[in-house]
Amino acid sequence: MAFVTIDIKKLASNFDYLNTLFKKNNIEWSIVTKILSGNKLVLGELLKFDIKQVCDSRVSNLKEIKSIKPEIETIYIKPPAKRSIPSVVRYADISMNTEIETIKLLSKEAKIQNKTHKVIIMIELGELREGVLGEYFIDFYESIFKLENIQVVGIGANLSCLYGVLPNHDKLIQLSLYEQLIEAKFDKQIPYVSGGSSVTIPLIFQHLLPKGINHFRVGETLFLGTDVYNNTKFEKMHADVFSLHTEIIELIEKSIVPLGEMGTNVEGESFIFDQNDIGEKSYRAIIDIGLLDVGTDHLEAVDKELKIVGASSDMIVIDLEKNKKKYKVGDLIEFKLDYMGILRIMNSKYIEKKIKN
Repeated sequence: MAFVTIDIKKLASNFDYLNTLFKKNNIEWSIVTKILSGNKLVLGELLKFDIKQVCDSRVSNLKEIKSIKPEIETIYIKPPAKRSIPSVVRYADISMNTEIETIKLLSKEAKIQNKTHKVIIMIELGELREGVLGEYFIDFYESIFKLENIQVVGIGANLSCLYGVLPNHDKLIQLSLYEQLIEAKFDKQIPYVSGGSSVTIPLIFQHLLPKGINHFRVGETLFLGTDVYNNTKFEKMHADVFSLHTEIIELIEKSIVPLGEMGTNVEGESFIFDQNDIGEKSYRAIIDIGLLDVGTDHLEAVDKELKIVGASSDMIVIDLEKNKKKYKVGDLIEFKLDYMGILRIMNSKYIEKKIKN
């Protein structure tokens, strides 16, 4: 049975590295936990760290977090759907917003629940995902300040997630200036300028992060040690916190070229094979995981000699060529995962999750 291991010792090392970095630069940060898909086992270990704030894009995950550590501050990091308003107010201390009508509903619900709901307003900086346009943000804030049971605690922006627009000094200066303008015009204090994410971390080392940016939301770099901006890895961080282990359920020497009239596979793909390979054979292993769990482009075998040659909903086929290492049925094959691979594996109810160290 396939399973994924999460090395808590390495995760703790990554956390300590980032926590030290942010404290040194007077930055508060929130851990983006959506990669864990609300897994209570892993969340329970993560929340033992000295974490003050977490954020997630699923209310059910925030509910799970609150059940483990009620005192931790939670952020809902996408504009809430109208039908989720009661749950957002109940389980998220803060939500990120771009629609005035949504914030009005949050205000009404917060009053019903006898709470003050905090909001961070997201501003459009060019990524064209969520964000209020710059020419409207003054009027937007003016309307929000009039609402009951709502406290504006921040201004924020999202970059790189949709089209890959990278953060730079000029864009983040612009975000800081928006915050200064709001404070000056309305005589209000805006505690968070939330312009940081995993992709923004290299700007700290390059001394290009404006002093006004004081809040980061970090997931990928914590869990994978990645320098997202440069598509590399931070030297002092661990990239192998997560490891996928799959079992060989069939291993037979078979033809390299399929036999019969060719159509398309389950994903609608068609294949062309080198006719020179007709009659050639290699050892092919089938492992107990498939496209239902993860896409093959998010997997990398630890054994570099192994090659994924195909996949269906529940199985992946690997070419072992001459099988020099004498793999056999029942052996485990280990894979590295990228961010989207981990996200899908953790979301799969069919893959067992195990804590390591």
